[in-house]
Amino acid sequence: MTGGYMGFVGVSTGASSIMSIFPVWAEILGLPTRTLVGHDLGVDATPEQYLALVARIRDDPRHLGALVTTHKMGLYAATHSLFDELDEFSTLCGEISSISKRGGALIGHAKDPITVGLAAAEFLPAGHFAATGAHAVCLGAGGAGTALTWYLAERDDAPERITVTDTSRERLDHLRDVHRRRGTPDALIDYVLASSPQATTDVLAAAPAGSFVVNASGLGKDRPGSPVSDGALFPERAIVWEFNYRGTLEFLAQARDQEATSGLQVVDGWRYFIHGWSSVIAEVFGLTLTDELVGRLSEAAREYR
Repeated sequence: MTGGYMGFVGVSTGASSIMSIFPVWAEILGLPTRTLVGHDLGVDATPEQYLALVARIRDDPRHLGALVTTHKMGLYAATHSLFDELDEFSTLCGEISSISKRGGALIGHAKDPITVGLAAAEFLPAGHFAATGAHAVCLGAGGAGTALTWYLAERDDAPERITVTDTSRERLDHLRDVHRRRGTPDALIDYVLASSPQATTDVLAAAPAGSFVVNASGLGKDRPGSPVSDGALFPERAIVWEFNYRGTLEFLAQARDQEATSGLQVVDGWRYFIHGWSSVIAEVFGLTLTDELVGRLSEAAREYR
């Protein structure tokens, strides 16, 4: 591993396309290493495991930094005191998705609010909510849901209503606290405890035509399943976004089953994956990305999808 290596903190990192893509991107970007090492932790990882991993990254001079998936909030909660610098998104959202080093300092960033916006801008038209009266439905209140709702609340045409569902009251309360601290109007977001499958079905039924429905739950990737029950109906002409691009992808299959009959626009998580990884790699290695360069990286990754 001449030149050191970059890390990838996840659950099943070996199954990700990035393991094949990273060396190709490293060649394009002129990185000092072609090596990406996975750090797999279970979805129920303990604070002690997070502390040991971050200390290892900090103390190993050959470990240049890491991207964090799935564990963004758990890792922040357990290890934020180990970092010398944390960005605003990280401290307000309570998550870390990028670990980098500068001059001996360990630095944490929460890149997701930015990368969510970059990916969504490719298919969610400017002015969509103002023109249609559509709402947004975010299925999941973890790190991905926090990033998505942050982005939506910042849009020039923010939806008049964002509904967030989750099976955990604790995650919903955390998300509510994030938005209160950043000054989001209380009336903008509804926080719905999905204590039964019917709760999510009812949320979808109440959403107007053209609404934006997103699976931010992690189900269908790290664990099989979908936050939506079989037989539940998406709003007519909804824009449906599955954050994942790999896994069992039950939610994506449900949306595609209704795509023609309900006039849905269905988008998977491939471009979110591209933007998420390219932005963290740029942070770790001190690069500036242009649209042209991201386009080259996306084209180079296509055959590995």
